[in-house]
Amino acid sequence: MSSPGSLTEVLASWAADLSLAYVPHRVIDLAVSQVLSQLGAARAGLAHPIGHKIVSAFGTPTGDDPKRNAFVLAALTMCLDFDDTVYAGHLSHSTVNTPIAYTERMGLSGAQFLEAVLAANECAARVTAAATLGRFRGQTALHSHLVGAVAARSKAERLASPLWVDGWGIALGAPPHPLNRAFLGSDAKVLAASGAISTALDAVDAARAGLKGAPDILEHPEGFLAALATLPLHEAITRGLGERWHTETLSFKVYPGCAYIDAAVDCAVLLHRRIAKRLGRPPTASDIERITVHAPVFTVGMDSHSREYVTGPNAPVAALNFSVGYNVAAALLHGELVPADFHGDRLGDPDVWKTAVRVTVQLDFGLTFRSLTCTAPIGEALREAGGPAASEWLASMAGSAGAKIPPSLELDFGVPATTFENAEKSIGARVVAVTTDGTEWEESVDTPLGAAGEQTRQHHRALMRDKFLSNGGSRDSADALENLFHLTPSELGSSLRAALQV
Repeated sequence: MSSPGSLTEVLASWAADLSLAYVPHRVIDLAVSQVLSQLGAARAGLAHPIGHKIVSAFGTPTGDDPKRNAFVLAALTMCLDFDDTVYAGHLSHSTVNTPIAYTERMGLSGAQFLEAVLAANECAARVTAAATLGRFRGQTALHSHLVGAVAARSKAERLASPLWVDGWGIALGAPPHPLNRAFLGSDAKVLAASGAISTALDAVDAARAGLKGAPDILEHPEGFLAALATLPLHEAITRGLGERWHTETLSFKVYPGCAYIDAAVDCAVLLHRRIAKRLGRPPTASDIERITVHAPVFTVGMDSHSREYVTGPNAPVAALNFSVGYNVAAALLHGELVPADFHGDRLGDPDVWKTAVRVTVQLDFGLTFRSLTCTAPIGEALREAGGPAASEWLASMAGSAGAKIPPSLELDFGVPATTFENAEKSIGARVVAVTTDGTEWEESVDTPLGAAGEQTRQHHRALMRDKFLSNGGSRDSADALENLFHLTPSELGSSLRAALQV
């Protein structure tokens, strides 16, 4: 009996043969919204002072060199933390930006472009999920882009599956990882995904030239999962190929910033409306006595890690994107949170900073357990791990975030899902604001706007169209891209160029 092959061989064989004919329409529709969202994030980056510096250093995202274009796009979409997430990872920097960069070079039609995005999503999400109970998650899991960029380019160029395997074997041979001091304390974060993507695209060139990668790079005792995962989840890489679509776990960003702030910002926007209606005007710092954000362990840990770097308007944008205090204050006073809140007069608004120091964050066990049992960010991984191993890992993670899981409470993680059609990402929040007249105002959100869940499945296209338009995209471009499946190569190339024109 012949061997079924290594993990990368099985994954590459499936992805190389992937056709839209076998992808459910609901999954394709999510991928179209993912493209619109990522283009909106790129436009927001281009309009920000950091984006100006990126273009000054590396050029525009629509130049003649697709490798350079992919690098620039990833930096632009990273700089305001305005990208989307799946179970597991922040994939779009590579899985969407790489096909955008190679579309004109390869003459991709809209259908071929979507195949590249979907193949890259599914491969990168699965490898990231297999290592998610480990040292790196979210945007720090830069290995997502090693997998995503190799897959996206290999699919776009219609490479045979053995070249995918060599590309991954080479790219994953030296996985990058960021240092918190640089990631939160400087502008270095904006290039983090770009560097990984460059490594991946070089690995494809190396594979095409005949260099060989280790086919068992993922599962070998001295390989990728052994090095990066505390609890390696080997079976997650190939489980349910063609049936369990990780693209269905997409959570879309409607605010610039870490996804763990989204529910608190939703609450702050709702509170703004209510308080402004009572006052007959927008609230100011003089109206707000204190704000308490009750949040799950993910939000508490994120805010704790970033707090020392949030020193005022001159703080790095990367740290501001993680700050509960700053983002909740801005949303409560302005009634929105938009890219303009991260530069210029709005960032320097003294009223926002006076309000930000009145924000405290408290761990909420109910919200924590809800967030741990939904699909993302780690609920499905805990189900894959199962039993005592998952509980032990969870307790250690909570401890590192300054929280404690009550030992008397046992979570039933259940069994791995056979489908992600009903995936959820419920990182909720309850925000209580007390105004100076003594009135207590409260709002709660279970599943944030845009996060994976029933409301997002119904409204993701409208939400992401609005994101693209609100960041300066034209209605003509949005109309064309919503029809992505049917675009010819020339129509797709011109639509993507127009979508990135500022």
